[in-house]
Order: sequence, then C-alpha cells, then structure tokens
Amino acid sequence: MKVALGQFAVSREWQDNADTCVRLMKQADAAGADVLVLPEGILARDIADPDIVLKSAQALDGPFMQQVLEASRGSNLAMMTCIHVPSGSGRVFNVLITVRNGEIVSQYRKLHLYDAFSAKESTNVQPGEEVPGILEIAGLKVGMMTCYDLRFPEMARRLAVDGADVIMLPAAWVRGLGKEAHWEILVTARALENTCYVVAVGECGERNIGASMVVDPLGVAIARAGEVPTLLFAEIDPARIAHARSVLPVLANRRFVRPELAHSAQSQTEAA
Repeated sequence: MKVALGQFAVSREWQDNADTCVRLMKQADAAGADVLVLPEGILARDIADPDIVLKSAQALDGPFMQQVLEASRGSNLAMMTCIHVPSGSGRVFNVLITVRNGEIVSQYRKLHLYDAFSAKESTNVQPGEEVPGILEIAGLKVGMMTCYDLRFPEMARRLAVDGADVIMLPAAWVRGLGKEAHWEILVTARALENTCYVVAVGECGERNIGASMVVDPLGVAIARAGEVPTLLFAEIDPARIAHARSVLPVLANRRFVRPELAHSAQSQTEAA
C-alpha cells in the first residue's frame, strides 16, 4: 500500500480548502497512491473564532463534499479526512469520512472530544457513539481514529484486535508546551504496542504543529513532515507487519479481552 499524507494549513473559506483537497487528490492519484490522508476539520479554520465549526459546517451532501466526490470519480484512490457536519441538535459531529470513486465508503463520528489543555471541543461538537469499523484498502485492513483519540490506548487496541493492519489518523494537533513530544510519543506508542502502522496527518499553520508522520509496527518512523504544507509518501509493507507480529506477538500474548465502548459517551454531551 502506498499512502500519501497531505499536510496543509486550513483556510477560513471552505472553497479554498475544497480546491486544496482536490489538488492533493489529483497529485496523490498521479503518484500511484492507494490512499490519501488529510488533516482534521478541513472545512474551515480561524484561530480567532472558536465557533467557526458551527458556522462552516456542511451536510455530507453539501457543496464541499459534492466537489470532493466529483473529483474522486473514476479513481481507486481512497481519501480520508474530517469535516464538521450538523447534528440537528445545535452542535455538529466531527466526522471522519472515506471517499473512493465518487462514493462515501465509511463514516466515523469522533468519540473522544478535545476537552483538555483549556480547550472544550464539546461546546460545539457532539460525540459519536460507535467504534469505527475496519475498511479494506489495497488488500490491507485499515482502522480509523481522529486526533484526540490518539491519547486513548483502548481505541487503537480495539482497532488492532478487530483486525487493523494500519491505523489512519487525521488530526489538528494544537501547539503548546511539550505538545510536539506528546504527538511523537503517542503516535509511536500506538504503532508499537499494537504492531501496526500508524499514518498520522496533522494540520500545520498558526495554531497546529503539522509534524505528519508514518510509524511502522516496530516503532520506527519511516516518514516525517515538518511544519509547512507538504505532500508526503510512504510504503506500507505487509511483510513488515507479519515480521513484527512474529517477533513481538503482543496481540497474541495479551490477557485482556477486547476493549468495549462504555455506554457513557452521552455523559460528555450532557456535561457540555
């Protein structure tokens, strides 16, 4: 599997971001990539306006997605990113979508909302209630997480136990004291402890660190980006996964049952 990581700074205008998305899709497809991963929240960003997720939210049949779906027609490239979609409750869902050949082939509503480091994502975002399923892309099984999900090892372990060979993570990792180190440590840990690849794509710009990276099943970073816009490529090797799980059989050796989603996700909604 050839993966493309499209790191960019999100504009406050959705049309600018749609144009960037389509351009990166065309470049990734031309380079022979099987999947392109883009950052989280790519409809709009404005560090001076925390409510922009409400103002810019669009339905999955809205103009942003119409352009993206049209651009994907006739291509086997899978594209993953997150957009904010109205929930019908005055807030929005943070939805990780996968698009391929003119269709939305998967949706995942972010479970863990970023109510940390003085931020409160749940003010405007309603948490999801379901663990994402597993997709097959280029013969490999792919799991999905979004940004803050990275801090919850149960999430990645559940995906690995469900069969994921690769975990894709769109993110908008906020700058801050030690935050770059947190990102690198956590991406590496999720890969190593589950003997799977992690493809983590961060938004860059004024607020977020960028630092997109691919880490292999033994914790080796095989691709890295800095803090500027870039299109980065990496190869996912099934033989490397098999080797890691042979020499480090943590999934086979584990004594705990499969992590299950608590029936208390609604509490985060109610607390908001």
